[in-house]
Amino acid sequence: MAVRPVPEARAGRPPTTSREELQRIALGLFAARGFEETTLDDIAAAVGVSRRTVFRYYPSKNDIVWGAFDEQLTRLRAHLEAADPATPLMDVVREAVVAFNDYGPDAIPELRIRMALITGVPALQGHAMLRYREWSEVIAQFAAQRLGGDASDRTPQAIAGAALGVAMATYRHWIEHEDADLIAELDGAFRALAEGFGGA
Repeated sequence: MAVRPVPEARAGRPPTTSREELQRIALGLFAARGFEETTLDDIAAAVGVSRRTVFRYYPSKNDIVWGAFDEQLTRLRAHLEAADPATPLMDVVREAVVAFNDYGPDAIPELRIRMALITGVPALQGHAMLRYREWSEVIAQFAAQRLGGDASDRTPQAIAGAALGVAMATYRHWIEHEDADLIAELDGAFRALAEGFGGA
Protein backbone atom coordinates (compact mmCIF):
# COMPACT_ATOMS: atom_id res chain seq x y z
CA MET A 1 0.00 0.00 0.00
CA ALA A 2 1.43 3.34 -1.03
CA VAL A 3 1.78 5.79 1.84
CA ARG A 4 2.49 9.47 1.40
CA PRO A 5 5.72 10.68 3.07
CA VAL A 6 5.46 11.68 6.71
CA PRO A 7 6.13 15.41 7.14
CA GLU A 8 9.08 16.41 9.28
CA ALA A 9 8.47 17.97 12.67
CA ARG A 10 8.08 21.73 12.70
CA ALA A 11 8.76 24.19 15.47
CA GLY A 12 5.74 25.96 16.89
CA ARG A 13 2.15 25.66 15.83
CA PRO A 14 1.71 26.44 12.13
CA PRO A 15 -1.19 28.74 11.29
CA THR A 16 -2.68 26.15 8.92
CA THR A 17 -2.95 23.36 11.50
CA SER A 18 -6.42 21.86 11.46
CA ARG A 19 -8.23 18.75 12.59
CA GLU A 20 -7.97 17.39 9.05
CA GLU A 21 -4.25 18.08 8.74
CA LEU A 22 -3.54 16.46 12.08
CA GLN A 23 -5.49 13.39 11.03
CA ARG A 24 -3.70 13.20 7.67
CA ILE A 25 -0.26 13.35 9.26
CA ALA A 26 -1.21 10.89 12.00
CA LEU A 27 -2.53 8.37 9.47
CA GLY A 28 0.75 8.64 7.59
CA LEU A 29 2.66 7.92 10.79
CA PHE A 30 0.43 4.96 11.66
CA ALA A 31 0.92 3.48 8.19
CA ALA A 32 4.68 4.01 8.21
CA ARG A 33 5.50 3.03 11.80
CA GLY A 34 2.50 1.11 13.07
CA PHE A 35 -0.40 2.27 15.21
CA GLU A 36 0.90 1.02 18.55
CA GLU A 37 4.44 2.17 17.79
CA THR A 38 3.31 5.75 17.14
CA THR A 39 2.78 7.88 20.24
CA LEU A 40 0.77 11.05 20.69
CA ASP A 41 4.08 12.84 21.23
CA ASP A 42 5.23 11.58 17.81
CA ILE A 43 2.08 12.97 16.23
CA ALA A 44 2.37 16.30 18.00
CA ALA A 45 6.00 16.64 16.92
CA ALA A 46 5.23 15.77 13.29
CA VAL A 47 2.39 18.29 13.15
CA GLY A 48 4.33 20.92 15.08
CA VAL A 49 1.85 21.35 17.92
CA SER A 50 1.67 20.53 21.61
CA ARG A 51 0.25 17.30 23.01
CA ARG A 52 -2.55 19.41 24.50
CA THR A 53 -3.50 20.61 21.01
CA VAL A 54 -3.75 17.03 19.79
CA PHE A 55 -6.21 16.30 22.61
CA ARG A 56 -8.17 19.42 21.70
CA TYR A 57 -8.91 17.88 18.32
CA TYR A 58 -9.19 14.22 19.34
CA PRO A 59 -9.96 12.68 22.78
CA SER A 60 -7.66 9.71 22.13
CA LYS A 61 -5.29 8.21 19.59
CA ASN A 62 -8.01 5.74 18.61
CA ASP A 63 -10.35 8.61 17.72
CA ILE A 64 -7.83 9.97 15.22
CA VAL A 65 -8.23 6.83 13.13
CA TRP A 66 -12.01 7.26 13.00
CA GLY A 67 -11.84 10.93 12.04
CA ALA A 68 -15.13 12.83 11.91
CA PHE A 69 -17.20 9.70 12.51
CA ASP A 70 -19.88 11.41 14.61
CA GLU A 71 -20.52 13.95 11.87
CA GLN A 72 -20.68 11.15 9.31
CA LEU A 73 -23.24 9.29 11.42
CA THR A 74 -25.35 12.44 11.50
CA ARG A 75 -25.14 12.57 7.71
CA LEU A 76 -26.09 8.89 7.45
CA ARG A 77 -29.12 9.41 9.70
CA ALA A 78 -30.20 12.47 7.72
CA HIS A 79 -29.96 10.56 4.44
CA LEU A 80 -32.14 7.75 5.80
CA GLU A 81 -34.73 10.10 7.26
CA ALA A 82 -34.97 12.12 4.04
CA ALA A 83 -35.68 9.08 1.87
CA ASP A 84 -38.92 8.76 -0.06
CA PRO A 85 -41.27 6.52 1.98
CA ALA A 86 -42.15 4.72 -1.26
CA THR A 87 -38.56 3.54 -1.74
CA PRO A 88 -38.03 0.00 -0.40
CA LEU A 89 -36.27 -0.09 2.96
CA MET A 90 -33.21 -1.99 1.76
CA ASP A 91 -32.80 0.29 -1.26
CA VAL A 92 -32.72 3.26 1.09
CA VAL A 93 -30.11 1.55 3.27
CA ARG A 94 -27.99 0.77 0.21
CA GLU A 95 -28.16 4.32 -1.09
CA ALA A 96 -27.38 5.76 2.34
CA VAL A 97 -24.38 3.49 2.92
CA VAL A 98 -23.00 4.25 -0.53
CA ALA A 99 -23.37 7.99 0.11
CA PHE A 100 -21.80 7.55 3.57
CA ASN A 101 -18.68 6.11 1.92
CA ASP A 102 -18.45 8.47 -1.05
CA TYR A 103 -15.46 10.58 -0.03
CA GLY A 104 -14.26 11.40 -3.54
CA PRO A 105 -11.13 10.16 -5.33
CA ASP A 106 -8.71 12.46 -3.50
CA ALA A 107 -9.58 10.88 -0.15
CA ILE A 108 -9.13 7.26 -1.27
CA PRO A 109 -5.46 6.83 -0.18
CA GLU A 110 -6.19 8.00 3.36
CA LEU A 111 -9.42 6.01 3.48
CA ARG A 112 -7.48 2.86 2.60
CA ILE A 113 -5.05 3.52 5.43
CA ARG A 114 -7.89 4.18 7.87
CA MET A 115 -9.85 1.07 6.97
CA ALA A 116 -6.73 -1.11 7.01
CA LEU A 117 -6.06 0.10 10.55
CA ILE A 118 -9.66 -0.34 11.71
CA THR A 119 -9.97 -3.85 10.31
CA GLY A 120 -6.45 -5.08 11.02
CA VAL A 121 -5.03 -3.59 14.23
CA PRO A 122 -5.95 -5.63 17.34
CA ALA A 123 -5.50 -2.62 19.65
CA LEU A 124 -8.31 -0.81 17.81
CA GLN A 125 -10.88 -3.59 17.97
CA GLY A 126 -12.42 -2.66 21.32
CA HIS A 127 -12.94 0.92 20.20
CA ALA A 128 -14.17 -0.30 16.82
CA MET A 129 -16.91 -2.39 18.44
CA LEU A 130 -18.34 0.76 20.03
CA ARG A 131 -18.29 2.57 16.70
CA TYR A 132 -19.84 -0.39 14.88
CA ARG A 133 -22.66 -0.42 17.41
CA GLU A 134 -23.33 3.29 16.90
CA TRP A 135 -23.46 2.77 13.13
CA SER A 136 -25.70 -0.29 13.46
CA GLU A 137 -28.11 1.53 15.76
CA VAL A 138 -28.68 4.23 13.14
CA ILE A 139 -29.67 1.51 10.66
CA ALA A 140 -31.80 -0.34 13.23
CA GLN A 141 -33.66 2.82 14.22
CA PHE A 142 -34.49 3.56 10.60
CA ALA A 143 -35.61 -0.02 9.97
CA ALA A 144 -37.83 0.09 13.06
CA GLN A 145 -39.46 3.31 11.88
CA ARG A 146 -40.24 1.73 8.54
CA LEU A 147 -41.44 -1.60 9.89
CA GLY A 148 -43.10 -0.39 13.07
CA GLY A 149 -41.93 -1.43 16.48
CA ASP A 150 -38.70 -0.83 18.35
CA ALA A 151 -35.10 -0.67 17.19
CA SER A 152 -34.29 -3.48 19.61
CA ASP A 153 -36.73 -5.85 17.88
CA ARG A 154 -35.34 -8.84 16.05
CA THR A 155 -35.88 -7.74 12.45
CA PRO A 156 -34.41 -4.22 12.73
CA GLN A 157 -31.42 -5.68 14.58
CA ALA A 158 -31.04 -8.40 11.94
CA ILE A 159 -31.09 -5.82 9.14
CA ALA A 160 -28.57 -3.64 10.96
CA GLY A 161 -26.29 -6.57 11.75
CA ALA A 162 -26.45 -7.86 8.19
CA ALA A 163 -25.73 -4.38 6.82
CA LEU A 164 -22.69 -4.04 9.07
CA GLY A 165 -21.43 -7.48 8.07
CA VAL A 166 -21.80 -6.71 4.37
CA ALA A 167 -20.07 -3.35 4.78
CA MET A 168 -17.12 -4.84 6.67
CA ALA A 169 -16.72 -7.71 4.21
CA THR A 170 -16.72 -5.20 1.37
CA TYR A 171 -14.14 -2.99 3.09
CA ARG A 172 -11.81 -5.96 3.56
CA HIS A 173 -12.19 -6.98 -0.07
CA TRP A 174 -11.53 -3.41 -1.18
CA ILE A 175 -8.40 -3.11 0.98
CA GLU A 176 -6.99 -6.32 -0.49
CA HIS A 177 -7.74 -5.33 -4.11
CA GLU A 178 -6.34 -1.91 -4.95
CA ASP A 179 -8.09 -1.84 -8.32
CA ALA A 180 -11.52 -2.34 -6.72
CA ASP A 181 -14.02 0.54 -6.72
CA LEU A 182 -15.41 0.89 -3.18
CA ILE A 183 -18.65 2.54 -4.27
CA ALA A 184 -19.37 -0.09 -6.92
CA GLU A 185 -18.47 -2.90 -4.52
CA LEU A 186 -20.76 -1.56 -1.79
CA ASP A 187 -23.61 -0.99 -4.22
CA GLY A 188 -23.36 -4.54 -5.55
CA ALA A 189 -23.04 -6.11 -2.11
CA PHE A 190 -26.05 -4.25 -0.73
CA ARG A 191 -28.14 -5.12 -3.76
CA ALA A 192 -27.42 -8.77 -3.01
CA LEU A 193 -28.33 -8.19 0.64
CA ALA A 194 -31.65 -6.63 -0.38
CA GLU A 195 -32.53 -9.76 -2.33
CA GLY A 196 -31.90 -11.79 0.80
CA PHE A 197 -34.42 -9.71 2.72
CA GLY A 198 -37.04 -10.22 0.04
CA GLY A 199 -37.36 -6.59 -1.01
CA ALA A 200 -38.23 -5.34 2.47
